[in-house]
Amino acid sequence: MALKTANEFLDTIKKMKPRVYIGGKWVKNLLDNPVTRSMVMANAAMYGLAEDPANKEVMVATSHLTGEPINRNLNVARNIHDLDMRQEMALLTSQTVGTCNYRCVGCDALNSLAATTWEMDRDLGTKYNERFNKWLAYAQANDLAVSGAITDAKGDRRKRPTQQDEIDVFVHLVEKRDDGIVVSGIKVSQSGAIGSHETLVLPGGALKEGEEQFALAFVVQNSVPGLTYVCQYNAYSAEREMCGDESELGNPIYGQRETSTMIFDKVFIPWDRVFLCGETKFCGKMVTRFAKAHRMNCGGACKVGFADLIIGGTMLAAEYIGVEKVPHIQEKIIDMVRLSETSHACAIAAAMRGREEPKGSGVYLPDDLFGNAAKLNIAHGFWEIIKNAGDIGGGLVVTMPRLKDLDDPEVGPALKKAFSAAAPAAKRLKVAKFLQHWSAGLHGPGTWHGAGAPQTQRFMFTVLTDFEKKKKMAKKLMGMTEE
Repeated sequence: MALKTANEFLDTIKKMKPRVYIGGKWVKNLLDNPVTRSMVMANAAMYGLAEDPANKEVMVATSHLTGEPINRNLNVARNIHDLDMRQEMALLTSQTVGTCNYRCVGCDALNSLAATTWEMDRDLGTKYNERFNKWLAYAQANDLAVSGAITDAKGDRRKRPTQQDEIDVFVHLVEKRDDGIVVSGIKVSQSGAIGSHETLVLPGGALKEGEEQFALAFVVQNSVPGLTYVCQYNAYSAEREMCGDESELGNPIYGQRETSTMIFDKVFIPWDRVFLCGETKFCGKMVTRFAKAHRMNCGGACKVGFADLIIGGTMLAAEYIGVEKVPHIQEKIIDMVRLSETSHACAIAAAMRGREEPKGSGVYLPDDLFGNAAKLNIAHGFWEIIKNAGDIGGGLVVTMPRLKDLDDPEVGPALKKAFSAAAPAAKRLKVAKFLQHWSAGLHGPGTWHGAGAPQTQRFMFTVLTDFEKKKKMAKKLMGMTEE
């Protein structure tokens, strides 16, 4: 068993032939298209980080199945140290690539599956955990990049899955066979499956009796027949395709977060890759356990890594125009740090307060209350952070010319005069483009909705907070007797 290098990962991607559609055309080679390549390179960077001995504690874990070293993205947390290193991995990877760690959702999904399949086997006498562990050992041995798909298209939110006009808005069972199952349906907003080896698919939410056909959890290989990926496409996608020089872009190598709509059209899944099939009672637990892990990591660590980059860029923008010592500029930057580190503190607390769930499974999950606090804090705080970045970066963040225009013999000299300040024009425009990527790009809504919109976290606070206990504490201090 050996950890893959970044180059070895790229070699495996070259051999894969997923059915990928982006911007009105089919992509035959993920590394030839500039948009899909950025996503693949971000995944390659995860392998590169694990190669560096300086990152060993954060990026490399020990398999509880084999005792061998594995990439932490394939690790099942067995103690609070594992949880702490998991959130530190989310922080490090975001600081490094400035975009999604496309193995993140898969990592949190496999931890939920480890806990829930163990519980199903205990309560129902199934063999799901045995299957899951066998697959996980295979994924670890081959150091697979595993993504995760959770969100169904959902259709009309007023209707349950069985009531939808189009059943395909939920991934569902089409047929049970002796050798496996056949599934159809659509998952949306999926991060990174096109450049991963496999994807873990979980139910999109809790299900009721009578909705057994939607109660599915399985792992699917990237290039299986019947699976199509339709990638997101926006102004930043078009810019990357047409710019001709990616060094001009806000995040030159790794780009924006790339997602896709996954369309399953009668896809066959062998039984040894099926980890839930019809057990509606366990869907809510599976999704909740995933959310516990993902809100700690996506909220309090991943986006904090982004904030570190934004703060760095904002400080450079201030220095390049000579306002870095102006009091109100310093106050805004300190506010950015306060918002970011508060969320990180919640993630650390979620890890440190983690516990085995369910008891006897050996799987550790983060504290739910602190994980939700991390996500809710960063959802609101991130908007403030990018607002301050846009404020300090100035109108240039959205009105700047192309960097290449500085080299034009006719307009370049005038532009260099116009945009030179305490630093040369080229540096100012480079930083302005970087801040444009964050403050005028896709990351605000992505942070708001990733790991669940804030209304979900608010609801969880009402469920997780013992308000009666707080009232009793107040009454006791006031000397108020119980009625």
